[in-house]
Amino acid sequence: MSSLIVSLPLEPATGATEWAYALTPDGRTLGDHGHVPAALLPLPRGAGAEIVAVVPAQAMGWHRVTLPKGMQPGTPRLRAALEGVLEEELLDETEAVHLALQPGAKAGEPAWVATCDRAWLRHALQLLENAGRPVTRIVPEFAPEGASALVVLGDPQQAWVVASGEQGVLALPLTNAAAALLPALPEDAPRLAEPAVAALAEQMLQHKFSLQQAPQRWLQAARTRWDLAQFEFASSSRTRAFKKLSTGWGDVLRSPSWRPARWAAALVIGINLAGLNAWAWKERASLEDKRDIVQQTLRETFPQVRVVVDAPVQMEREVSLLRQQAGVASARDLDALLGALATVLPAGRTPSALDYTAGELRARGLALSAEDVRRVATQLKGLGYSAAASGDVLVVTAEGSL
Repeated sequence: MSSLIVSLPLEPATGATEWAYALTPDGRTLGDHGHVPAALLPLPRGAGAEIVAVVPAQAMGWHRVTLPKGMQPGTPRLRAALEGVLEEELLDETEAVHLALQPGAKAGEPAWVATCDRAWLRHALQLLENAGRPVTRIVPEFAPEGASALVVLGDPQQAWVVASGEQGVLALPLTNAAAALLPALPEDAPRLAEPAVAALAEQMLQHKFSLQQAPQRWLQAARTRWDLAQFEFASSSRTRAFKKLSTGWGDVLRSPSWRPARWAAALVIGINLAGLNAWAWKERASLEDKRDIVQQTLRETFPQVRVVVDAPVQMEREVSLLRQQAGVASARDLDALLGALATVLPAGRTPSALDYTAGELRARGLALSAEDVRRVATQLKGLGYSAAASGDVLVVTAEGSL
């Protein structure tokens, strides 16, 4: 699944802002990355392609809450319930803050709520959409999940240290005072730093740090289950369903882990196609046999027919000729049609005009109601005829009679 991952700038973005981005061809490996204006951001391609916005750790706040019982995620009153729970904890007015609940949260259980400036987020997303890069998912750069880790990022003039794990996310400027506020981490906990601040991190925190580029960190963030596009930032239900479907299909079509399943599906499809072809061949052969039998019957019954074009039609024509020669009436003859119609018409109803053409009788001026037509058609059907009204005309024909 190809993805464009865009890191949102901390300062309010403008038309001249250069956006930091990373491009991944499959959601797992890092491709191109850099800084370009919004209109020059590369577009992801292929099935399940998406654009993911990453909210920097410095712009996020995290709060641990317990959802009220009976309040399920996705309900219209959820936003109001979260505002009520967090009202005393938020530094800004609740209307100015965007809230997002952690995935899998359940009523009556503790859950993490992510917060950020609503106007800042809306402005950044609008600029990307105006540039033809609409965001399909929003993720935090760091989330309170997984094993504890320490990451130093930025540049020597503005370095930040972020501690993350199941206990929460803490982002502080890298200073001696901040170092004292960091939680104690296990000795083997990952400690990562961007190349520009790696030496500074080791000097101030007195520990060995492994190098990690910012795009690698954004790629990890994009692979989490988090999606901050909730409440007013949520996509329509149809768009979100399509996004999940296309994302799932993208994984199925491209992921190496799905290769055995793809081979199995291809094998099943191949076997079914072979079976369908065999069944079609058998049905075609059966149909040919039946056609040969009908043609043979026509030749044996009417030897004078030398060329068979349409056996049933030719057989009907020959039978009609025999009737005419023997003086036997056919159900399609005028007198037979008139006799059948006369037996079923309501008393006192006689047609004002009659037309007969090739086994079809048209009776005009009967003035039959819809109920009368239904009753006449039912009775004629029992006699082997069909009837239908066409305006003021009743059309009578023989059903399958030779």
